Amino acid sequence: MAFILSIETATSVCSVALHRDRTLIAVEELLRERSHSAYINECIEHLIKVAGLKLSDLNAVAVSKGPGSYTGLRIGTSTAKGLCYALDIPLIAINTLEAMAHDVNRFNHQGALLCPMIDARRMEVYHLIMDHTGKIIQPTRALVVATGVFDKWLKGKSLWLFGNGAEKTRELLEGKEGISYIKGVTPSAAFIGRLAFDHFEGGIFEDLAYFEPFYLKDFIAKKPKTGN
Repeated sequence: MAFILSIETATSVCSVALHRDRTLIAVEELLRERSHSAYINECIEHLIKVAGLKLSDLNAVAVSKGPGSYTGLRIGTSTAKGLCYALDIPLIAINTLEAMAHDVNRFNHQGALLCPMIDARRMEVYHLIMDHTGKIIQPTRALVVATGVFDKWLKGKSLWLFGNGAEKTRELLEGKEGISYIKGVTPSAAFIGRLAFDHFEGGIFEDLAYFEPFYLKDFIAKKPKTGN
């Protein structure tokens, strides 16, 4: 039996979850911009207490590795690493988009292709495409949204779009034959935890000293605004 704490901070969602093997015990989520640094440790402490456990009971920590917000990913990764160092337990990293796709796939009785999307600013999104068997047929990448970007995937197939990046494609793609939108899908530590146990069983762990989040794009610092 393994207790795995999962952390999700790739987007505006601040989420932590606790699984016993593949079974979800508890989850705590806060959908609030820029809340990660202020609340992540408090959420973890509360979650562990509610579950009737101690941090020392944990067997591993799983983190959403991205793609997503540079700042959010840094906070999640540093929190996960700190716990792993302190408790001397392994770190597991799960692709944010893959976790979203696997969660939606539980309801995919039509054999549709799944396309989770995370907003990457302007008309760009981070996305991947997974089939109903769980095979990734389009690896994670950044995509500039345009009218025909998914045409090659629509030949005799349905394509489900979801996540906060999907909203910016509606004006261009909604109504296009084969494309459907799934509302209300946001990244969650509960999704991360469902995949983490397979990594735990397989001994697929990250190097604590060298692991970095999957940023996909380089961080660009914005110039602070100055008054006239």
